[in-house]
Amino acid sequence: MPLSKALDIAYEKKLDLVLVAPNNNPKVCRIMNYGKYKFEQAKKEKEARKKQRSFEVKELRITPNIDKHDFDFKAKNARKFLEDGNKVKITVRFRGRELNYVKLGEAVLNQFIENLSDIAVAEKKPVLEGKNLFIILAVKNK
Repeated sequence: MPLSKALDIAYEKKLDLVLVAPNNNPKVCRIMNYGKYKFEQAKKEKEARKKQRSFEVKELRITPNIDKHDFDFKAKNARKFLEDGNKVKITVRFRGRELNYVKLGEAVLNQFIENLSDIAVAEKKPVLEGKNLFIILAVKNK
């Protein structure tokens, strides 16, 4: 139908004439409420963004000479964070002369990895940056 006739019909119905497929021959138009259409599109986009999964990196700080009770408490928190779908960064902070005993820090991190091995996997080996030794644990794929 000619453009002028389509515009007249849209004007009579108090709606908009919207170009749907500009690349087709002949071009395809549609009579609709354009404001309502845009609102629906924005609503759909917002829903899609809401359902998108995002995660955080939670950090736990420990020392190389951590006590058993403290270790268990931190491990329980790490387990909870992992079950929520977050990654966990475990940082061993060395103070003063503790930096001479990096092996103790690595042993503690390996103990964490072993303790959480049923639900988590280490993304890479322990990394020493300055006075901190850290590792990132992520949830295992099922």
